[in-house]
Amino acid sequence: MPTEVLAILTIVSFFVLLAVGIPVALTLAISGFFFGYLGFGTGLFNLLPARIFGVTANYTLIAIPLFVFMGVMLEKSRLAEELMDVIGHLAGNLRGGMGIGIILVGVLMGATTGIVGATVVTLGLLTLPTLLRRGYDKRVSCGAICASGTLGQIIPPSLILILLSDIIGESVGTLFAAALFPGLALAAIYCVYLLGLGIVRPDLVPPVPLDERAGVSRRELVGKVLRVGVPPVALVLAVLGSIIGGIAAPTEAASMGALGSILVTAITGRFNWNVLKDTVHTTTRITAGMMFILVCAQVFALAFRGLQGDKLVHDLFEFIPGGIEADIWFMMLIIFILGFFIEWIEISYIVVPLFLPILIQANVELVWIAILIAVNLQTSFLTPPFGWALFFLRGVTPPGVTTDDIYVGVIPFIGLQIVALVIVFYNPGLATWLPKAIGW
Repeated sequence: MPTEVLAILTIVSFFVLLAVGIPVALTLAISGFFFGYLGFGTGLFNLLPARIFGVTANYTLIAIPLFVFMGVMLEKSRLAEELMDVIGHLAGNLRGGMGIGIILVGVLMGATTGIVGATVVTLGLLTLPTLLRRGYDKRVSCGAICASGTLGQIIPPSLILILLSDIIGESVGTLFAAALFPGLALAAIYCVYLLGLGIVRPDLVPPVPLDERAGVSRRELVGKVLRVGVPPVALVLAVLGSIIGGIAAPTEAASMGALGSILVTAITGRFNWNVLKDTVHTTTRITAGMMFILVCAQVFALAFRGLQGDKLVHDLFEFIPGGIEADIWFMMLIIFILGFFIEWIEISYIVVPLFLPILIQANVELVWIAILIAVNLQTSFLTPPFGWALFFLRGVTPPGVTTDDIYVGVIPFIGLQIVALVIVFYNPGLATWLPKAIGW
């Protein structure tokens, strides 16, 4: 059987096994081993130990468990709970103010925790009942919470950016700098949408009731802002500033971030032995799951390339009219569609390396491409049927909020993410100017 046919069957089998419920990591390994063996026997996999060692020994990836630890520890500090209370009062009589507060908390939690599940669950538990009690539309509330929870995947420090830096060969600091303004631009687009709703449909996003705001003095509010806002902002500036400014490597900055998260949690009075033990356990579980997927992805990638799968992809691009811009949009479309069914880790390690040679040959700015991919991957957390943000929120919704409310509520925000993707595509400088300005 021709190797090209086996390469196609490798991809088909991957989706078939995925559809019947086999875990993604095992699906990658089974498809790769089976069709790789059919094509080349055991010889193809003599290279596998070296590839796996290259992944596990990658110094940059050490930053992953450290950033995960920082995120989980800060989630234990219940940062979002106090932040939402402060922002709700600061919003005053602004229609849509509470929704904007959710976005701002998502920005801050994204820059500190970066964990979609933690952010969505925390915001869902703390804000959804309050929003509904204050008259917010159920679908708008669910959409804002889910969208806000995904901001940590584009706003640095982001695990997506760390993995993409390894795949495309750019430094983590460069991608962090490149993603900063696109991430903030996406958050701003969300805020503009909510402000627009406040003008067009004020009944959907009413302001905080006056009697509730009157119960807090200005002095108390200022004290809360300083106590709640300064520690996490200082931590974010220290971690990101040291990386982007070239003072510390990502791994070194991540270790200081992990230590800083312990200090922030201690300042809130919530640090104890059980919190530390739970954080270490959760960090180990998340990191082990990610690394297992990466290892299994090496099996799939080795078999697919050995079966001339990369040549198939290259030939496919030859049939697409419109030059390199059309090729990039085709890649974005593939990533968007795959986001309905598989996670960002598999998309990053399976799809991106296949398209990378074509982009390098066309002399495309890879930093810009990485940010386009990161913005695109945001949608994978919101698109049904396997959008993880939807699952996380469904698990904590109060009575009266249905699955339909969540799925319909995220549709406008998926559209806004696509708008952000188009903006970054036609304005590459949004992603590239900061790395160039600081000399990366």
